[in-house]
Amino acid sequence: MSHSDHLSCTPAVPREAQSVVFRMESEDTARLQRQSQPAVEQDFKVIKCKAAVLWTPGAPMNIEEIEVAPPRAKEVRIKMVATGICGTDIKSLADKELSQFCPIIMGHEGTGIVESVGEGVSTVKTGDKVIILCLPQCGECNACLTSKNNMCKEIRLSGTHLISESRSRITCRGKMVHQYIATGTFSEYTVIKEISVAKIDEAAHLEKACIIGCGFATGFGAAINSAKVTPGSTCAVFGLGGVGLSVIIGCKIAGAARIIAVDINKDKFAKAKTVGATECISPQDFDNPIQEVLFDMTNGGIDFSFEVTGNPEIVATALASCNKDHGVCVIVGAIASKAQLNISSRLFFSGRSLKGSILGGWKTKDEIPKLVSDYTAKKFSLDPLITHTLALDKVNEAVQLMKNGQCIRSVLLP
Repeated sequence: MSHSDHLSCTPAVPREAQSVVFRMESEDTARLQRQSQPAVEQDFKVIKCKAAVLWTPGAPMNIEEIEVAPPRAKEVRIKMVATGICGTDIKSLADKELSQFCPIIMGHEGTGIVESVGEGVSTVKTGDKVIILCLPQCGECNACLTSKNNMCKEIRLSGTHLISESRSRITCRGKMVHQYIATGTFSEYTVIKEISVAKIDEAAHLEKACIIGCGFATGFGAAINSAKVTPGSTCAVFGLGGVGLSVIIGCKIAGAARIIAVDINKDKFAKAKTVGATECISPQDFDNPIQEVLFDMTNGGIDFSFEVTGNPEIVATALASCNKDHGVCVIVGAIASKAQLNISSRLFFSGRSLKGSILGGWKTKDEIPKLVSDYTAKKFSLDPLITHTLALDKVNEAVQLMKNGQCIRSVLLP
């Protein structure tokens, strides 16, 4: 109904009063339009900011000024607050195959605040605290619609390191910049697809909750979802990085009676015991193969073993340490895609099983926020896992700390 229609329906109001009402309504409308206009301009302008850009695999990352374009339909632009450095990042930095995607912003584990959203975005809004999902959940594909796996078909974009089929929303020095695993969290701002971000509790501590997006969820879920560790069982965890320690936390919460931590770096033993390991051993302290040692220690083998080193040779070791009749071995570490596993068929003869685990088996958009809520409710602690917190411009220093085994998890604050 127009103003004239409205006025014609109220003949009892004097003409002078009608004129005043009309002017007031017009002024209010103009004022609201003026107030809303700056917000629109702010939401949809190109943002210039800093990011850690890799130009050549094997070389240090450069802190560069980048341009982050506004989000398009079903995309979200996020101001990053914290990002963890994952072992997958470390391995990829030196991968020559990544050269075809350079320049690229690394990082895939982070938290932030929504700065703006594109058309059709319904699950998050400007100002929401969010967590990045390196494994998306579209909610429509066969994988998303079944309870049996969490490999959303949209994970295919991670191989292109782009959030769309043909282009990035980020440029640097006039060049298109790729985003690692279609995320690219080593940046002050990033743009990602709505299916790769989830709203989390307003009370969440973003500087620590960031590692739930990959490292913690991967290890914790491997124990809870993939292995389904049972109360009173015996577990062995090979590799005591951030993911391995998260496996231990999961085993403990599941009720395992005995959790044996295995690593050649004894400096990690104290931390492992802090999060729940009952024993810590180094293969270098024994003459016999470690699988034989574990077999003897447990009087017949481990119920649940976890390979978290990413070393294909350790897979056979972890499997051989399992109980020959019912032992379950879960591959958690990121093994190179072209690596071949050399496993004797006799290890499967009487009932051992070997399985993989991707991001802990979680339906990411539905369940990762619940993990953040559990952390906020103090159902588990992330403090033992985060040993270093550095500014974004210290990214290369943080990488070196992890390579040298001097830290469990480094968190960068863009």
